[in-house]
Amino acid sequence: MEYVLVSGCLLGQHVRYNGIDKEYDSPELRRWLSEGRVIAVCPEVAAGLPVPRPAAETTGGVDGLEVHAGKARVIDGNGQDMSAAFIAGAEKVLREAQRRGVRVAVLKDGSPSCGSNYIYDGSFTSRRVPHAGVTAALLKTVGITVFGETQFAEANALIERLEKHGAV
Repeated sequence: MEYVLVSGCLLGQHVRYNGIDKEYDSPELRRWLSEGRVIAVCPEVAAGLPVPRPAAETTGGVDGLEVHAGKARVIDGNGQDMSAAFIAGAEKVLREAQRRGVRVAVLKDGSPSCGSNYIYDGSFTSRRVPHAGVTAALLKTVGITVFGETQFAEANALIERLEKHGAV
């Protein structure tokens, strides 16, 4: 059985920076939960950040890999550099994914950790940029396919192909 990482906030966990969830409902997610294939993750909580916490964005609107390389930073709304915590959380999620043989993830878009299709540009003005967050970018480097929360059907199609053929 293919396991799938899913952002905890999409599962109704109150782990987002503002202490709320972004619970998402889809037939694929409901089935995955009933099958026991979901691994809930929140990189920020895994890194020990509190809930609630100040909102954070990646400076300069750059990809999360730039944060890993030390070329960009994740800062919170108070100007504090949170890069080390975001990297630590990403590494913990990656270790768990590798331990479980995960090849698919569905993570919360817009998050400086989990965004796969977009993150915010660091201006704290709700301006989106088409880059991946710190965790999503790291997962992608090892071949894990990362989807956003509106892409459960696409993620499910990939899981079905993986289970049928072993690889795509």
